[in-house]
Amino acid sequence: MSQEIKPRQRQGEFGDKVKLGEKAVLEEKRKGSKTLNEDDDTKKKVKPVSSDKQISNAVLLFLTAASLITRFWDIGHPAEVVFDEVHFGKFASYYLQRTYYFDVHPPLAKLMFAGVGWLIGYDGHYLFENIGEDYIKNNVPYIGLRILPATFGALLVPIAYLIMIESGYPIITAAFAAGLVLFDNALITQTRLILLDAMLVFFVLCTLYSYIRFYKLRLREFTLDWWFWLIATGVSLSLTTSVKMVGLLTFATIGVAVLVDLWELLDIQRGLTIRQFRKHFFARAIGLIFIPMAIYLFWFYVHFAILNTSGPGDDFMSPEFQETLHGNVMTYQSHDIRFNDTITIKHKDTSVFLHSHLERYPLRYDDGRISSQGQQVTGYPHEDTNNYWRVKPAIPFFDPERPENDVIKHGDYILLEHVNTQSHLLTHDVASPLMPTNQEFTTISVDDDSRYNETIFQVLLSNGEEDTKWRTKASHFRLVHFDTKVALWTYDSVLPDWAYKQQEVNGNKNNLEKSNYWFANEIVGKNVTEEMHPKKPTRELPFLRKFVELQRLMISHNSGLTKPHPYSTGPINWPFLVRGISFWTKDSTREQIYLLGNPFTWWIGIGALSVFVGVTAADAVSRRRGIHPIIDPVRNRLYNSAGFFFIAWFFHYIPFFLMGRSLFLHHYLPAVLCSYLLAAAVFNFMFVNSVNYPISASATKKRIARVVLTADVGITAIVCGIALLCVSCVVYVYFAPITYGTPGLDVDGVLNRKWLDTWDFHFAK
Repeated sequence: MSQEIKPRQRQGEFGDKVKLGEKAVLEEKRKGSKTLNEDDDTKKKVKPVSSDKQISNAVLLFLTAASLITRFWDIGHPAEVVFDEVHFGKFASYYLQRTYYFDVHPPLAKLMFAGVGWLIGYDGHYLFENIGEDYIKNNVPYIGLRILPATFGALLVPIAYLIMIESGYPIITAAFAAGLVLFDNALITQTRLILLDAMLVFFVLCTLYSYIRFYKLRLREFTLDWWFWLIATGVSLSLTTSVKMVGLLTFATIGVAVLVDLWELLDIQRGLTIRQFRKHFFARAIGLIFIPMAIYLFWFYVHFAILNTSGPGDDFMSPEFQETLHGNVMTYQSHDIRFNDTITIKHKDTSVFLHSHLERYPLRYDDGRISSQGQQVTGYPHEDTNNYWRVKPAIPFFDPERPENDVIKHGDYILLEHVNTQSHLLTHDVASPLMPTNQEFTTISVDDDSRYNETIFQVLLSNGEEDTKWRTKASHFRLVHFDTKVALWTYDSVLPDWAYKQQEVNGNKNNLEKSNYWFANEIVGKNVTEEMHPKKPTRELPFLRKFVELQRLMISHNSGLTKPHPYSTGPINWPFLVRGISFWTKDSTREQIYLLGNPFTWWIGIGALSVFVGVTAADAVSRRRGIHPIIDPVRNRLYNSAGFFFIAWFFHYIPFFLMGRSLFLHHYLPAVLCSYLLAAAVFNFMFVNSVNYPISASATKKRIARVVLTADVGITAIVCGIALLCVSCVVYVYFAPITYGTPGLDVDGVLNRKWLDTWDFHFAK
């Protein structure tokens, strides 16, 4: 057995507790050593560090140039709307028109598209209605818009290279990681179109890079550089989340790394006092929580400041929010509702009117239950005089000092008189026709006071306070029964022929449910122009109130995206590239764009994950039995640096199994980038660390210093790295026609590329 090496504490490169760098080399020189390797047959002088930096910079420059070529190649093709460009191009146009829209994603990337559009003179006239529409005919500067994501996509390659270099890996390992990113067809497809993912994955890698730089400075705590990279990590985190909410998964990655770091700092052997530990804790809280939160809020402030005009997103927002927009119907057509006004009432979710007519419920329903045989109350989708209801004060709760035509406010008690049949709305403890668990709604003659309490309802406005006025269109309200506390409710289910297949209305015992909301559509007989002079000003709402409302709606609608899609896939399929997504087709030229990763690089990624899990598990079991199969320096790097990349992959992948919304292959792109970083770390473990290690501990240290500081990693590693990247390049070129959408392939060409039956390419026959 070789002499066991005791790990040093916190030096040099990221993730490796035995850190041998320039200091180790200088120490050997001071002692007069001529070589770093004690073996007689390897008497080579250490290459100057500056020489290796020149080589590294040359490699970085070459990779960046290659990345720009692969991302910008024929970027003008196709000159048509592709896949989700219909959404994100449209949103950029809305910004330029200052028209309010609603989307489930935060605004940063869309603001960036709008900013580019403004810089190149685009006025937002085109709304990207359908996939396949011609950009040139519609005079859209689409190439300028596509350049933005293509630039971010091209920068993924150098940032991946720098992550590995800063983690202490040699040039060949860093180039291997960057090469996997360079030749990934899915990353190319997704980052050269007007889509959000280029910015998302770039900021994910920036976050990892910044945190690695911060972690390396842990012996220089609270210095200017230390603060810079801490704040850079927080800014990158915020930018990631400001593009898509899945940026929270990057927060989880960094959060775990920070917790581990704080746990180590808490160790009494580190010599930190509690006061010093608190300084570390609050510094990280400021840099990684408060600063990102402020930046995230800032983009929404800009979002609201620009989108100040009524638009297609109005209906998603509350009436109070809509009144803040110029030109919104709430501003011009909302009126205070007063006692004894006649109104029409519409259900917020299903848009049917509260309706009644002379027909009555049948004596028995189909299931044998007996009804009250009262007058039917239903939901009706069309304008009709049977939708008219007069709002009357409930006498026991009405202050005699209030005027009889006083404005109705939040919390007031009312009666609703059905005008055409002169009857009061009523609900009672009788099962509704279609839902025996809910109460039936009916009416009773206005002359019958024997059941007066059963006709009393309370008006509860959304976000209402004591003095909040009830208004047409602008106030969503729940109508809660005084006697039984059920809420007036309807849903998408129609009654039988005896009710003319109109929608059922009943009493919902869960009176807080969101679907209980209605709104007064209009006051019957009110002249719309009566209150328009002078013109009403737009309403002012605090920024935080608008922010909270929009966040709640974004989360709610995002989780509600469960509608099946032809190309949606489950997370279990993504690492194995079971299925892609059809982005665009052109029948006349047999061209298509199909989102599909480079099969070779994706399978390298999943293979590396398997090797990492297998090796670490085998090592843990062996050490339980007193066997140390991996020397400590290599083991520390594997567990800390590669382990960090594994955690990043884990948090960017596993949470998708918990999501109920429709998911697509492109959701795996942040995780696949992390798998490439891990693959490079595993490559380093297999082909660099394992090459010609000397037996003695001191020689091992020298060997590590040599690998870190120079490109001298052994011919085996270089040959294997180049061979793997060459195969990756060949596969990338082979699938390039469906990556770039040109040239068109004949049937044989399509079928030859269909390596899996689940790849549903077009023009395969």
